[in-house]
Amino acid sequence: MDRTALAQRLLLIYSGVLTIVLSIVLLTGAASYKKTSFDEIDVKRINVVEPDGTVRLIISDKTHFPGVIVKGKEYPFDRATAGLLFFNDEGTENGGLIFGGKKDKDGKIESSGHLSFDQYEGDQVMVIDAGEEQGQRHSAVEVIDQSDVPINQITDALLLPPPQRQARLEELSSKHKSHKRIYMGRNTDQSAALQLKDGQGRDRIVLKVAADGTPSLQFIDELGNVTSQLPKETR
Repeated sequence: MDRTALAQRLLLIYSGVLTIVLSIVLLTGAASYKKTSFDEIDVKRINVVEPDGTVRLIISDKTHFPGVIVKGKEYPFDRATAGLLFFNDEGTENGGLIFGGKKDKDGKIESSGHLSFDQYEGDQVMVIDAGEEQGQRHSAVEVIDQSDVPINQITDALLLPPPQRQARLEELSSKHKSHKRIYMGRNTDQSAALQLKDGQGRDRIVLKVAADGTPSLQFIDELGNVTSQLPKETR
């Protein structure tokens, strides 16, 4: 075998071995799980997604906060807030944590915090909420009955121009009313209360401690009349 043929054969072998080694490195590298550690990171928005791209969590500042996302598609909706949004297996929003607070040039304070749990393709059915506005503070846990509004009606409304969008959303809200069933919290009048409501959102049992410390327990009928009360009213 002459030198030229031998060199060509060695080059061919070398090329084959190099190709195999490179393929192994690329394949093992792609299959391996990589973990990166940071001491500190500044970020405007983080999207946590499944391997197939389905979004499961978004952490965002106010500027980059998303609109309404249903099955991975985003619809315009300005919430003007920062926080976290959680999504179900189908990439549809099913809860979130939002918060904010500021003092304007006149010293007026606005503050809010809100953690919600949504029903499937629907609005919130349980919330933890706190806020302050015009010097009045409240904080509460609420359980809510939501009607089954077809999700496509909401997404269609979100695609309308802003004036028509708001009108359509209000129309849907009037047709598909939600009702609070349980309220437990501190009211703006500085009272603390537990309110149990019927399917129409009407108070039926109210346990309350007024701002001055006076306790009371009321049983109420569907017309809003107190049928029984402790302590009994004195005449």
